[in-house]
Amino acid sequence: MQCFVYASRRRPDTYLWLAERDGFGVLPEPLRGMLGELRFALELQLDEQRRLPREDARQVIAHLRERGWHLQLPPESALAATNHPGYRESLRDTTQDR
Repeated sequence: MQCFVYASRRRPDTYLWLAERDGFGVLPEPLRGMLGELRFALELQLDEQRRLPREDARQVIAHLRERGWHLQLPPESALAATNHPGYRESLRDTTQDR
């Protein structure tokens, strides 16, 4: 899958992945406001076997196919964990224990 990555100038280490180059129309308005001005960072061919430094390629692809975008937050951000499949698993495990 061809994808396009943009860096937020307002939020360090925050990246927006898009399924279409400059396809910002798919973003929710609050997210656009939070990210501020974006600068094009790179274009790449992404498949499930590709190893990414901070993200799970399968999850990025799923988000791009479902909604056209994926948000990569800095690792210290509490919200960054919500992008990873293990996060949902841990939520399910804790709710099943009740």
